[in-house]
Amino acid sequence: MGRPVTIVGAGVAGLCVARALRDRGLAVRLLDRAEVPGPQACSWWAGGMLAPHCEGESAEEPVVRLGADAADWWAGHGIAVTRGGTLVLSQQRDRADLRRFARRTTHHDTIDAEAIARLEPDLAGRFSQALHFAQEGHLAPRAALATLRDGLLRDDVPIVRQDADPDALARDALVVDCRGYAARDALPGLRGVKGEMLILRCPEITLSRTVRLLHPRIPLYVVPRGDGIFMLGATTLETAAGAHVSARALLELLGAGYALHPAFAEAEVIEIGVDSRPAFPDNLPRISRQGDVIRVNGLYRHGFLLAPALARMVAAYICDNKEPEVMQ
Repeated sequence: MGRPVTIVGAGVAGLCVARALRDRGLAVRLLDRAEVPGPQACSWWAGGMLAPHCEGESAEEPVVRLGADAADWWAGHGIAVTRGGTLVLSQQRDRADLRRFARRTTHHDTIDAEAIARLEPDLAGRFSQALHFAQEGHLAPRAALATLRDGLLRDDVPIVRQDADPDALARDALVVDCRGYAARDALPGLRGVKGEMLILRCPEITLSRTVRLLHPRIPLYVVPRGDGIFMLGATTLETAAGAHVSARALLELLGAGYALHPAFAEAEVIEIGVDSRPAFPDNLPRISRQGDVIRVNGLYRHGFLLAPALARMVAAYICDNKEPEVMQ
């Protein structure tokens, strides 16, 4: 298979690229500053929503189109995907926001209180109207990262703990730089967008699918993790993340959770997270090349949704000389 392609960064982008290249028969090695996926990576704090049609409310068309096959890609690589759809709700006072969300998106049904109760019995009587995006789903990000990593190891892909410089490595081999926000020194215009999230334990509530609440201060999404565990997220602030979640974000996330269901007021907060999502000015991902370094970056808040498509593009670029759609 010749000299291995070296991938720097073992977050969701790096792992997906490694998987796509290995599936094409290339020798690959993966370098990362940490031995295993963990809180040092933006991917660790992701919601794991595979919701391309919902994203169309604010994202550009490529996000919707390129994310359409993400659920199938993840399921095809051994990752459990829950395909219950996405439920988008608003309180009565915010009904105009629900109508606006509906106008900006496709592939949804408008459902009434009775249908909401059938889909999510614990929300019965709380909302009179919702949008149901039946084709969407979600996954557990940390389990997905671990499954990809384990599969690569089984397929003889070495994963080495090394804080590597892609440009230095490129003297000896082709390198794919998937370092996310850490690559800002090499990518003018790359910025960090702060995201904050909570993980709660609330066994009093059962949800089967991702629920989005259109809240006037902070649009909330709640992703069930099973066994009474929920991920609540997330803020999107135009600043790089510090080490801790802000008090404002904590109050607003909990307040929005309470608006969805009062039982969240008694939930146990088991984890609080913050990260810097790498994004370009247009919030679209890019694949660029500088010599023998291919850089994959700018996934913004669409990491698990768009990483499979970008990985396939990188594989086609290296193996077939097919220029990626998002090439810059």
